[in-house]
This record gives sequence, structure tokens and C-alpha cells, in this order.
Amino acid sequence: MKFSRRQFLQLGGSTALATSVGCDSTISEQLWPYTGGPHQVGSSFFSPSSESIDLISHHLNRLTFGPRPSAEIQKQFFQKTNERRLSDYERVSSLGETTEEAIEAYIKEQLQPDKIDDSFCDFYLQCFETLVLPRGELFEYQEKLLLTELTCATLMRSVLSERQLQEVMIQFWTDHFNIDQSKGDCRWLKAWDDREVIRKHALGKFPELLRASALSPAMLWYLDGRKNVKENQEDRPNENYARELLELHTLGVHGGYTQDDVEQVARCLTGWRVQGRKSGNFYASDIGKVGFRKDLHDDGEKKILGRVVPAGLGKGDLDRVLDIVSQHPSTAKHIATKLCMRFIADEPPQDAVSTVAASFQRSGGDICRTLQTLFQTGQFQDNKGNKFKRPFNFLVSSLRATGATINRTNDSWHLDRHPLGKYLLRMGDAPFQYPTPDGYPQEISPWLGTLLWRWDFALKLSQNEIKGIKIDKQQQQEENVGGADQLIAHFLGRRATDAEQKTYGESGNGLALLLASPAFQMC
Repeated sequence: MKFSRRQFLQLGGSTALATSVGCDSTISEQLWPYTGGPHQVGSSFFSPSSESIDLISHHLNRLTFGPRPSAEIQKQFFQKTNERRLSDYERVSSLGETTEEAIEAYIKEQLQPDKIDDSFCDFYLQCFETLVLPRGELFEYQEKLLLTELTCATLMRSVLSERQLQEVMIQFWTDHFNIDQSKGDCRWLKAWDDREVIRKHALGKFPELLRASALSPAMLWYLDGRKNVKENQEDRPNENYARELLELHTLGVHGGYTQDDVEQVARCLTGWRVQGRKSGNFYASDIGKVGFRKDLHDDGEKKILGRVVPAGLGKGDLDRVLDIVSQHPSTAKHIATKLCMRFIADEPPQDAVSTVAASFQRSGGDICRTLQTLFQTGQFQDNKGNKFKRPFNFLVSSLRATGATINRTNDSWHLDRHPLGKYLLRMGDAPFQYPTPDGYPQEISPWLGTLLWRWDFALKLSQNEIKGIKIDKQQQQEENVGGADQLIAHFLGRRATDAEQKTYGESGNGLALLLASPAFQMC
């Protein structure tokens, strides 16, 4: 039985649907009495105890994909000598004499990812050979392999990387500059876009990220920029990319632009082409190469948002357009609003948005300085436990919180067959597969229909029933000698309520209940 994404999100709260698409029918029987059922959502998800979440835990929940417990790690990757890795909470606490100093040091550290040793994660990624290939060589591989390796590498990085804020921002910008990998040559070129556009500029300068995206062969394919040419006087420009550039990437839907601005931007962007696989005699390295054809460019005068782009600039039109839109106040407000939605609340306070927008504008779109400003706002400090985790984030935070180990080999990494890939596909949150340019939603409402699949994952993960993934239960028992209090402190970042003490203390599977609990769905 097949369901569309919309149908699944609308109907996902029913046991009948979950059973019909393969969800374990016992999940509701085992967890429903403790979670209140999928219909008990809304206000019940915002636990009154959220305000008591520890400040370090709050930062770990928002700046990372979730805190990890302590663990025995092996030096130099699987050699005999072991050492204990501090829990993320312990490590952050050790960075300063006070909580405030420790948090400030951690933020500074995360904003300089190149200085963070990530060799353990890099070691795991070695089995994904397509991640480092030159653009032209990607076309020698099957498209399904490229999607699988890129998706699985994204999962592995989110779980294992020490550069957590960078990974969080990579997810943010991947959605902001969304490309559906299933369209045309995007199937081969998105891997290059991920490496050379999103990852390279995720914590850099927004104008540079915007330009890299505008000239990305994957983006030129996805939004038809390669088709935007003027061969004859009467030709009209293709407006697809120009519209999304203004509406999604920069000014925002209410950013003050008009249809005439869309047309003028489209004229400026004519003439950019992508070397195809059937374009004649060329070296393999030329496939996917972006170039400018002056003979296909509209070289006349244009006027965008009240500013004149003079005739005769040729490919310089692109830089002039990007300068105009990246410096526009509406762009600062649009980016600030989305960042505040990601890190503060689905409906962010306008004073926080204004503060972050001013920092963005003042710094010339410096992403690190903008984030520093955001993390220092009182609104960020105060809004704890009110953000609903989308499925990808829930899955990754569960793996991190339990200290789960993932099979390193890629033999079973077929997205539609591997358990992690199956869960993401069923919950509608598989990376690089969102069909429309606006990217996966950040707000709570589209994801409420995924609760039964979350419960199913929580139960099977806690019982070591997911192939290729293992939780060390003995180590967990040794780490959590304090019982429910210590478990909840790690998973939820606060003290247990009386009801939680009773529920998790009496249950035979407190770990599954914690992972499935409304409080753990939030961050």
C-alpha cells in the first residue's frame, strides 16, 4: 500500500496506517500508556519542566544534534589502548570555571571547525569513495550509489562529527538552498554541490555562499538556470531561478520585490551554461563545468529594486545582482528569521529577529558573527525545550544519546534497504529528496504524523533490534548507577519529575520510554 508524503503526514497518527506500511503493531501496546498516544500532542509536548533544562544541556541540544554520553574510545582507531571520552556535558563544563565561561568557550570552539580534530569521523567516511571525487568523475558512477553514499555520509557526520555546529548549519543551508537530487544531472552533481558549496561556506560569509550556489552546476540544473538564454530578440528569460533567488534565497516572500524585479534579475542571469554529457568532444573533467556564453546573454540595461545595472557588463551582471540582493535589508531580516526559527522558536520573537538581522547586516553577512549574536540573546537563553525535532534530528539525537555504534562498512548502505534509510524514507525526511525549492520545514506541524515511526525506532533501538547498530547496555547500566534521575539528566537535561521517576523506574524498558517520550521529541 502506497501513501504520498502529504497523506502520510496527515494520517501518520493512526495505528492502522503504521501497521499497513510495516510499523511494528506492538509499539502502541508497549508505549502508548506512557506517552499518551499520538493524538495527545500540542500543548502536552511543551513540558512545564522545560524551563528547568540546564543551560549547558540547552546549548548542546540546539548547537548540536544532541549530547553524547561518556564512552570508551580506542586510540588511533581500533588499536588496543583505550581511553575514556568525557560526555559532551562533562567536556563543555570543563572549558571554563563558570557555566557562562564554559558555554562561551564551547561556542567559540564550534565556530572554528577547521581547528577541531575530526579524524575519527573522517576514518568512518573513508568507505564512501564518491565523496572526494572530482566533478566529472561522478558521472562514472550509478546515480543511486551517489545518493546513498551522500545520504549515509551525512548521517554518519551528524552522529560522529566533533564539528557539530558546522553539521547543524550544513543541514540549515542545505534546506535553504534546496536541491532535489532526483532531478536530471543533479543526481551526479549534488555530491559536488554539498562539498564545494554548502560545506565549504556553511560558517563563512553569506555573499560568498550565495555566489557559490548561484554558479553551482547542480543549482543551474535544478532551477533551470542553464536554460535561461537569449538567442533571439523576442526570447523571454527563464524566471525559475530568479524567482527563487528573491523569494527563498535572499529577500523572502514579503521582501518588497515585484514581478518586474524577477524579470530583470532573470535577464541579468542569462547565458550561464553547464557542460553536459552529450555536448561533443571534451575531457571527462569538463562534464558539469559551468561557463558563460556572451552570445546567449541579454546585455541591455536592467533595473533591479530601484538600482540600475548598466548595459555591457556581460557576466558581471551576476555579481551586480548578487551584491544588490545580498546587501538588501530584507535579506538580513529573512535570514535572521529563519535562523531564529531554527535556534529559538517556530514563531521567533521579533526583537530577537531584529537583533540578529542587524548583526547580519553590520557584518556583511558574516555567518559566525551572526550566530554569536543569536546565541547571546536572552530569547535564545530562555526558549528551552520548545523546538520539535524533525525525524532526521530525532533519529540522530537518539543514536548520539545512547552512544550507539554503527557498522562502518558500506556493504549494507542501500538507502531503501538499510534500517536508518528506511526510517527516514518512511518519515519523509530523507536528505536531498525534498521535491520543492523551499526545503524541509522547520516547524512542528508537518512532522506530528511521524510519531508512531519514532516510537517504533525507539523501541527497536533500545532492544538492539536494528541491524548494523548496537547499544552497549552494560556500559549504560554502569554509567547510570543513579537510576532514573541520571538517565533523565542525560537525555532531557534536567531533573526528573515525580511522574517520570515513577514511570521510568517501574518500566522494564525505561530507555525506550525516554526516547519515545514527548520531552525527548523536543530540544
